[in-house]
Amino acid sequence: MNDHVKSLSFYGGCPHDCPDTCSMIFEVADGKLLGVKGNPDHPMTRGTLCVKLKNYEERHYHPDRLLHPMKRVGPKGSGQFERITWDEALDTIVTRWKAIIDQYGPQAIAPYSYLGNQGLVHGLNGGDAFFNRLGATVMERTFCGEGSCTAWLLTVGPTAGLDPESYIHSKYIVIWACNSVSTNLHHWAIVKDAQKKGAKVVVIDSYASRTAKGADWHIAPKPGTDGALAMALINSIIEQGLVDQAYVDNYTVGFEELKERASTRTPEWAAEITGVSADDIRKLAYELATAQPAAIRMGVALERHYGGGQTIRAVSSLPALTGAWRHVGGGVTQFPVWEHPYKFDVICRPDLIPEGTRVVSNLHIGRALLGEGLGDGPPIMSLMCWNSNPVTQAPETDKIVEGLMREDLFLVSAEHFISDTASYADILLPASMGAEMEDMILSWGHLYLTYNTKCAESPGEAIPNNEIFRRLAARLGFEEDNFKWSDSECLEHYVDWSSPACDGVDLDYMRKHGFARLKVGTPDDRAPHRNGNFPTPSGKCEFKVEGAKNFVAPPFRQMYLGFQPGEDLDPLPDYVGARESHTNDPELAKRFPLNIVSPKSHAFLNSCYANMKDKQHVQGEQFVLISPVDAGVRGIREGDRVRVANDRGAFKGVARITDDVTSGIVVATLGYWRQLNEGTVNSISSHQFGDMGHSPTFSDNLVEVSLSN
Repeated sequence: MNDHVKSLSFYGGCPHDCPDTCSMIFEVADGKLLGVKGNPDHPMTRGTLCVKLKNYEERHYHPDRLLHPMKRVGPKGSGQFERITWDEALDTIVTRWKAIIDQYGPQAIAPYSYLGNQGLVHGLNGGDAFFNRLGATVMERTFCGEGSCTAWLLTVGPTAGLDPESYIHSKYIVIWACNSVSTNLHHWAIVKDAQKKGAKVVVIDSYASRTAKGADWHIAPKPGTDGALAMALINSIIEQGLVDQAYVDNYTVGFEELKERASTRTPEWAAEITGVSADDIRKLAYELATAQPAAIRMGVALERHYGGGQTIRAVSSLPALTGAWRHVGGGVTQFPVWEHPYKFDVICRPDLIPEGTRVVSNLHIGRALLGEGLGDGPPIMSLMCWNSNPVTQAPETDKIVEGLMREDLFLVSAEHFISDTASYADILLPASMGAEMEDMILSWGHLYLTYNTKCAESPGEAIPNNEIFRRLAARLGFEEDNFKWSDSECLEHYVDWSSPACDGVDLDYMRKHGFARLKVGTPDDRAPHRNGNFPTPSGKCEFKVEGAKNFVAPPFRQMYLGFQPGEDLDPLPDYVGARESHTNDPELAKRFPLNIVSPKSHAFLNSCYANMKDKQHVQGEQFVLISPVDAGVRGIREGDRVRVANDRGAFKGVARITDDVTSGIVVATLGYWRQLNEGTVNSISSHQFGDMGHSPTFSDNLVEVSLSN
């Protein structure tokens, strides 16, 4: 920051796809962002920022930032564009879309977005109302959490559960499938404070992550086997007589049936599946039940294999069995967003969707672009992408690239940089960044509302996402009020300010203070299910659920709105194995014998920052963690360039030989740009759904690793 320039401070909120949603302070002078720092007054984020955000202003003014509307002038993917005006860009888009609608109908147009921005106005759902009004294909977003959410809602209902701040009162903490140091840093600080007070910290993860190395005990089940571990914990808690029977009798449904189901899921049974010893399973069960308050932080990674939903049902059942919910600092945390008063019906306007509109999964975008699974509907002739980079983030990268290379596909990309996906665009639209637009940032990892001030001018001709859609809506003659609201008016409508959770808080309050804790109890007194009060049909924790239906989930399908339920869900939780495993597909495992796990990178936020030199320096070259045993039999030495492949694709990286992974497992992190590397990890990822909620299966993939030519 330049100390000779007098700056002003403004409240900001980190817009990135992270549960922490940091409250920040923007330092601005003459309309330019000079620097950012954490807001020291925020009780959860406590004035610190992660490695990604510490020089946020440099991303705003990066020399490669997209500053003007552009049109493609070279081959698709070449990155050759020339500057045009906003009028030419918008007129081109509208003209092309009208022609497509005339020939194919509006469902030949599809939106593609995700959490590149978590703002209520400019983020995840920012273009939904527009495309719903257009009649476009609905793109189902199930990248992250939908299997987890389905399982959570079945078991405990739409509750925030254990407050992340209440972990300071926990005596036993289990971090399950979450690398908190890299992806949930501020909660990890609370966990470490509790550890200093005497709490035991256990990390359950398939490899020795940064977080696992900071734990008192690391338990490493094989990928996709956490459900067997959870069911064996249920078995052992019951067999050791550790059930809080009074809590179970008063506040749960289906215990006797769960007991019968778990009776054969012994620690010895699970040890064969997971690689975790039976003695360790019994020890974990004992400590989890007796060291109260006991807390479990579930990571999204728990859902990322075929049986992920059932795994989360089993894990979510544990605190009710042990009575952990009785205590402040006891229970389980999934997504605290359930108690936030956001009005998604107003944001998204599902009422505008024409009856019979098809839905395509964003996990299947490559197949959809190639015409697979669209049935009698029209081909996708145009795609608009914003807040997402599917070429790096979605499965089956090679199919996506093949689809984007279609000469008859009209691709529009609203972006900050010419990303992997944007490089195939026909029209590029420059989008504003965090300090350049007013918003409130969705918080899915704590119980605070977070405000973001528009305090800096967008460089060049960049404009906020919502303004892009306002201009398109005006050109198309959309008259609904929501397409005319200012960003401030959107915020007035998008949050239920009359909710008891917002007592004493309104938009003016947010502007003055930057954040507000919801009125849902304090971290020192919140025990929301001490006396049951679960927001389920029975009002109890439901070990058993009768009559629940899953989505239709073949490899790819066309689904129509109005919700077509699929197969019956198992009334009880259980272990369901991964699809791609030595047990379930031994023939595939002969060709591809290694499980691959693809966690988030430490220095990138998904694919954000992966084009910045300082973040690349911290993260390092694209790498593959491999055990000494697996490296040895393949003739691989430290630092060798290796190729990771299966039938879906391949990528290359540098071998890091380490005991952080056990034999049979390799690890490669997510977010590297394809245009800067020889493929990326999602080149090998399957499009298959998990068992619930059309969840992804990013950790359900077999590969082989070999020396690269």
